[in-house]
Order: sequence, then structure tokens, then C-alpha cells
Amino acid sequence: MATSTLLPNSRTEPDGSAVIRVLSYNIRSMRDDTDALAAVISACAPDLVLVQEAPRFFRWRKKLARLAAASGQVILTGGATAAGPAILCSLRATVERTQDVLLPLTPGLHRRGLATAVVRFGGARLGVVSGHLSLDGKERYAQAGLLLDRLAGLGVEHAVAGGDLNEGPDGPAFRLLSGTLQDCRAVAPWGGEETWRHSEPHRRIDAIFATKGIGVLGCGVPLAQPGVTRFDLIAATDHLPVLAALRVPAG
Repeated sequence: MATSTLLPNSRTEPDGSAVIRVLSYNIRSMRDDTDALAAVISACAPDLVLVQEAPRFFRWRKKLARLAAASGQVILTGGATAAGPAILCSLRATVERTQDVLLPLTPGLHRRGLATAVVRFGGARLGVVSGHLSLDGKERYAQAGLLLDRLAGLGVEHAVAGGDLNEGPDGPAFRLLSGTLQDCRAVAPWGGEETWRHSEPHRRIDAIFATKGIGVLGCGVPLAQPGVTRFDLIAATDHLPVLAALRVPAG
């Protein structure tokens, strides 16, 4: 059962481990109310924002930079160079490396990619992947496998991945990911569950995953997060965001 208590704030522990907040958000190319979008991100106080559908065309870097500045973040990687996924971060993060990856293109389908990075918070080192899986079931399953391969290829013990999966927890691609990684919402439910409410039934198609050694302190749609309003959530984009608080071990 989901808890309504507030998620813990970000902090670095004396042993070098770190409590961080990770937000995953499909922002629909910033075609909606960007002030509302920035307000939601700011109120969630994330250390990492795993973005899907970042702007990809005319002046896309400037658009993403404006969103980052308005929400207290900086651009880490991604955008058009990853076919949509991007990663934003707070100044708390120390960046080791980044890489944008284009996935194999299926003729007639939209190009997909992954934004990836390795960052540090205090003594905690973390791999990060943001992705947006295909609308086609067969391609989606293959892309989930490629996401896991890329996560393992980062060469770090602890990692987090998030994004728009375009299917719910019972889908084969979602199950492939949750069979290897922790589905943070399932481990420590917090806040709301469904992230897509524009069709019936409402579904949870956006998720944050973490490797086994990471402590999941809570994960869900930040409906009761102070500063997040229902108006802003509706106005910002067509998806609802997912916010997780994680404890990443040092080393």
C-alpha cells in the first residue's frame, strides 16, 4: 500500500553513501505549459531528471536549457542526439562521463535512443540511463534488452534507469526489466500509481528501476509533494511524472 508521508530530502551520509531524488518525466517536447512543467520539476527537488521526449528539432538545445534553468537543473546529456531521451541534474552531481546512444532503427518506426551517464554524489557512484521504448511490442522488448545491456556496460556497481515504457508492469518488456532490476514503485510504493490517464483504463507505463544494491525509500507519482499542484500536473504534459528517493551505497 502506498504511503502518503513525504520522501526524504537529498543528503550525503557520513559513510559516503547518498540519498538522492530521481524524477522520470515524459515532457512531450515541451509543447504544453512550460511554466507548469518547470514548477513540477522544481517542487520535486530532484538530483537527476530522466527526460523523455525532449525537444529534438529547431533550437532544441536552447529549449531544453531554458527548462533546466527554470527548474534548478543543468543539462547533463541527451536530447536530439539521443532521439528524445535526456538527463538533467542538480549541481550536487559530479559528472564522470556521458554518452548518447541511438538504438537500431526499424523501417517505418520512430527512431529511439538512450541518454546515459556516470555520476557521483559524495562517495556514491551511479550509472544512469533514460529511455523511451517503442510503441511496437516486438521492438519494445528488444529495446528493453538493449537498455539492460547498456546499463551493464556502464561498468558501475550501482545504477538507475527510468523512462516511458509504453506498457504496464504485466507487459513483456516491463517484466524483462523488473526481472533484473528493482521496480522502485513495486518495492516501496509512495504517492500515485498511474502515469497515463488519457485512455481507459489508466495505466502505469512510466517507471524508475534500480540495481539490487540500491535502497528504495519510496517511489510514485508526486501527487502530494509540496508545491506540486493538480493544475500544473495536468497543464505540464500528457504524462504524470515518477519520483523516487533512493539510497546509493558508497564506493
